[in-house]
Amino acid sequence: MSQSTTRMLTRAKAVYLFIKENGPVTTSQIAEEFGITDRTVQRDLSLLAYNGLVNSPNRGGSWKITNKKVKIS
Repeated sequence: MSQSTTRMLTRAKAVYLFIKENGPVTTSQIAEEFGITDRTVQRDLSLLAYNGLVNSPNRGGSWKITNKKVKIS
């Protein structure tokens, strides 16, 4: 696995845990917490949403975790 892929997956895991602990949260809140751009947050959220781990009931709204069981290592 490439270094950039590992970094992205590590960040996405951290974003998931942040949403789990603080959710629902906005994209801007996530960007501010991690010091990354809104676009980077959107990529991470797209990955998490694709895997059924987070959702945003209202487009452009707050993000929250789903009920899907996940094992975090």
